[in-house]
Amino acid sequence: MAMPRSKQGTIWGWGVIGAGGIADRRTIPEGIMPSKRCELVALMDTDVERLRVVAAKYGLPWAAHELRELLSRDDVEAVYIATPVFVHAEQAIAAAEAGKHILCEKPLAITAADCRRVAAAARANGVTLAVGYMMRFHALHQRLKQMVDAGDLGQPVLARANFTCWYPEIPGAWRQDPQKGGGGALPDLATHCIDLLRMLLGEAKSVCAYADTITFSYPVDDIATMMLKFESGAQGMIEACFNVPDAASQYILEVYGTKGSVIADHTLGQASAGGTMTAYLPDQPGGYDPAQPGAPGVAQKVDVAPANMYQAEVEHLLDCIEHDREPTNSGAAATRVQEIVEAAYESSRTGRRQEV
Repeated sequence: MAMPRSKQGTIWGWGVIGAGGIADRRTIPEGIMPSKRCELVALMDTDVERLRVVAAKYGLPWAAHELRELLSRDDVEAVYIATPVFVHAEQAIAAAEAGKHILCEKPLAITAADCRRVAAAARANGVTLAVGYMMRFHALHQRLKQMVDAGDLGQPVLARANFTCWYPEIPGAWRQDPQKGGGGALPDLATHCIDLLRMLLGEAKSVCAYADTITFSYPVDDIATMMLKFESGAQGMIEACFNVPDAASQYILEVYGTKGSVIADHTLGQASAGGTMTAYLPDQPGGYDPAQPGAPGVAQKVDVAPANMYQAEVEHLLDCIEHDREPTNSGAAATRVQEIVEAAYESSRTGRRQEV
């Protein structure tokens, strides 16, 4: 059931599946509600009290406890899925079969095979699927991509992303259950970093990784590190931890090239437009001069117009729906991220590099 593609200038009706967590903290108030192209028309959650509170917060007269009730509404044209990972695939497939466009939180599914099932369902039903890797829409990350693509850093050779937080044992937490979240710090935090490094450096070809539980007692990894080799020859490092206090976390993103480097500080994370970015470029008009090794670089603050990455993520999906384009955070891209996650776990298990 294909949705119409000719709604430019009109308002899209949204239904939210999973009313707590990031949906209530960020995506509804910062992504859907501020957009002049969106109207929040329906909520669904299995937690009766949470549903009541969140519906009242946003002044919604209608909410449901059953997915089929929300998907049966004609005024719901797009859905945002913000439930635990283990139900993403079936909910997204049901939404696709109901003809709803989809923004699904990451990871798209617990396995790459299920990611492929979701992407296939979206294609078969003519709906547009995007996945919640919202950090690629951070204005500074978008500017960094422009700099890389323009050759401002020369040939990109190395990148590093460090994303950490404090996440101790919490009874009933689905992220700490491997059957419900698919893993720990690696799928929850490192996937954002994988997505960003792929955006900046291109496709990865192999991975070496460690994923361990060294601090807490839950059965998922509380620390994961990986080294990626990209098809271009560039290399990338990712560090993801559940066992570093939030106040100590630095959320660093670095890219190094043959003409300069860029360091982003506190741009990773859920803050909609935070952090700073500094470019270090050679202090010569013609660029780097091999005859003058060690010549000082110029630290230049990278400034961009402020933008909310959650709203940018929503607006990007709508642009793609209206112009029949594939989102940059597509189901295929999310599947590739999940393939890298699975290869990383296999590398950690075997102690061997894995091709992806």
